[in-house]
Amino acid sequence: MPPMQKKKVPNQVRIIGGDWKRTPLPVLEALGLRPTPDRVRETVFNWINHLLDAAWSDTQVLDLFAGSGALGFEAASRGAGKVTMIDANSAVVRQLEANREKLRATNIAIQRGDALATAQSLAGRGARFDLIFLDPPYQQGLLERALPLCRALLKEGGLVYAEAESPLAFDGWEVVRADKAGMVYFHLLQALPENEA
Repeated sequence: MPPMQKKKVPNQVRIIGGDWKRTPLPVLEALGLRPTPDRVRETVFNWINHLLDAAWSDTQVLDLFAGSGALGFEAASRGAGKVTMIDANSAVVRQLEANREKLRATNIAIQRGDALATAQSLAGRGARFDLIFLDPPYQQGLLERALPLCRALLKEGGLVYAEAESPLAFDGWEVVRADKAGMVYFHLLQALPENEA
C-alpha cells in the first residue's frame, strides 16, 4: 500500500468576487496554514452579502488568524471599508503585505502579533468590528479561546465567521447560518445578549 500523502496546501488562492475577482494570490507553505476552500468562501460571502444587504463600504472587518488572507482579501475585494489582518508568523505577514501591494489595496491594514493578545489589546483600545473572521490552525483550542474575546470586539449586530474541524457548541452565540464541506465545519454567529448567554 503506498504511503499516505499529506494533503498539499494550494500555493495560491483565487479571489472569487468583487473588484479583484479571479485574481490569484500566492500562499506560503506554513505549518497550520489552510486557505478556506473556494466553495466555502463562496457560500459564506453569499450569506454575509445577504445579511449586510451588500453594504460593504461601511464594514469594519477583522481577520484574526489571517494566514493566506483569503477571507480578508475577499472582504476587501468586495469593498469593505477597512480590513485588519493579524498573523503571528512574520513570513506569512510579509506575504500578506506583498499581496496587498500587488492589489494596491488601501483598505487593508496588516499587523504581526499573537491573535489572542492582539484581540485583547484591540478591545482595550475600543476597536469595534462589524465582521470578524476566525479560521485558526486546527487542534490547538484556538477557536474556543478566541471566541469569548470577540464579544468585546463586535459592534451591535456584528457577525463572527468561525471555521472548525469538528462540530462545536457555541454557548452565548446564535448560529445564524452553518454548513459543512468535506471536513470543514463553518458557521456565521451573532452574540446573544448577556442575559441570554
